[in-house]
Amino acid sequence: MKRRTFIHQSLGIGIGLTYTPIWILDQDVPSPRRITDGSSAYWFGYYDKFQIDPTGRFALGCKVGFEGRSPNEEDALEIGLIDLERGNDWRKLGDSRAWGWQQSCMLQWIPGSKTDVIWNDREGDRHISRIVNIATGEERVLPFPIYALAPDGTFAIGTAFNRIQNLRPGYGYVGIPDPYKKIKAPREVGLYKIDLGTGEMELLTSIAEMANFPHLGEDVSDNWHWFNHLLVSPDSKRLLFLHRWRPEILEPQVMARTGFVTRMITMDANGENLYVADPSGNSSHFVWKDPKHIFVWTKPIGKKSGFWLLEDQTENMRLIGEETMKGNGHNTYVPNTQDEWVLNDTYPDKNREITLYLYHIPTKKQVILGKFYSPESYFGEWRCDLHPRCDQAGHRVFFDSTHEGSRQMYYIDIRKIVGT
Repeated sequence: MKRRTFIHQSLGIGIGLTYTPIWILDQDVPSPRRITDGSSAYWFGYYDKFQIDPTGRFALGCKVGFEGRSPNEEDALEIGLIDLERGNDWRKLGDSRAWGWQQSCMLQWIPGSKTDVIWNDREGDRHISRIVNIATGEERVLPFPIYALAPDGTFAIGTAFNRIQNLRPGYGYVGIPDPYKKIKAPREVGLYKIDLGTGEMELLTSIAEMANFPHLGEDVSDNWHWFNHLLVSPDSKRLLFLHRWRPEILEPQVMARTGFVTRMITMDANGENLYVADPSGNSSHFVWKDPKHIFVWTKPIGKKSGFWLLEDQTENMRLIGEETMKGNGHNTYVPNTQDEWVLNDTYPDKNREITLYLYHIPTKKQVILGKFYSPESYFGEWRCDLHPRCDQAGHRVFFDSTHEGSRQMYYIDIRKIVGT
C-alpha cells in the first residue's frame, strides 16, 4: 500500500499565516496483519503499557464472548498469550472479573521481565492483581489492583477502581460497590504505591487531601472527586495522575463522557513535592517523554488546544505537531527513535473512520498508516479506540480495531518508515 501525503507547514504566527507545502516521500506502508481469529472479541486495552514482551515474540490479549454492552459482575475476561512466531497461537493464562472496555484489566508485561505479566482481578469482596510467569505458570497474588507500573519494575501505583466506576463508568470495575459513594471526597482512599515483591501498600495522597487543595485560587472541595490515568516517569522517581471532579452525579452514560473538570498533578514517588503540572482543566491523553517532560493533549490557559510538551515543575511548554496533530488522540513516542517519531490516532470522523499515523517531529512530516472504519454500534463505553502501541523495539505498531466487523487486534511493520 503506497501513500503520498500532503501537509502544510506554518511559517508565521498569529493572523495572516502563510504556508509552504511539504511533500512526504513515498512510503511503503505494509497492510495491517490480524493476529486474532475473529471468533470472539479480542483486544488489549490502553496505549501506555507493554503488550509485547522484550523479545518481540509474544503479545498479550483479552478475549470475551460478547460486545455492545457494559460488563456485569459475572462476566469473565479471558487473558491470553499470542505466539507471533507460531501462527498467532492463543494460549490462555487466566481470567479476570475486574475489567472494562477501554483499559481492560491493566494487563501488561512487567518492565524488564521476559516472563512475568500482571493484570487485575476480583476475589470475593476485593480487587487484586495477579502476577503470572508464562514459562512456569507460577502465580502470585497482590492484595491490591494496579494502575501503572514503574519502569524499573519494582513498584506499581493504583487507586480505587470502584470509585472511578461510580463517577466515570467504564473506566473502573463493576462488582464491588464504592463504600464511599455518598462521600464527595473520602480520606480513606486515593493514590497508593504497592511493592511488586512484597505486596506492601502505602497511601501517598488521599482524595480528600487533593479536594482541599485550591484550584486556581478557588475552593473546589464541594464536588465529587476521584483520581484517574496514573503513570510513572521513565526514571521511576515521579508520579503523574489526573485529579478530576464533577459537581453532580449524572446518568452513567453521560458521566462516562463529560461533565467533569481535570487538573494534572505530579509528585515524587514517595508522595512529596506535589506540583500542578496543568491547571487548565483540559488535560487528556499523555505520556512521559523523559523524566522531566510530559507530552499531553490539552489547552493550556491562554493558549490553543494541541499536543503540548510540558516541563515538569516549571511553566515551560512547547506545542508539538501543530500542522497535522490537530485533534485529540492516544499519543506515544516510538521506541529507539530518540523521541523523534510520535505514534498517534484520532477519534472517528464524520465517515466513522479512525486515522492511524506517525509524526516526525524534526521534519514535521506525517505518515498515515491507515484509516479504519468503526461501525456505529461501537460508541460510548464500548467504543473501540485504536489505542496504538509499539513493541518494545519500535518495529511494529499494534492496535485494536473493528473495521472487519468485530473487535480484533492487528499490527503494522514500521521499520522501513522510522528506521528501527
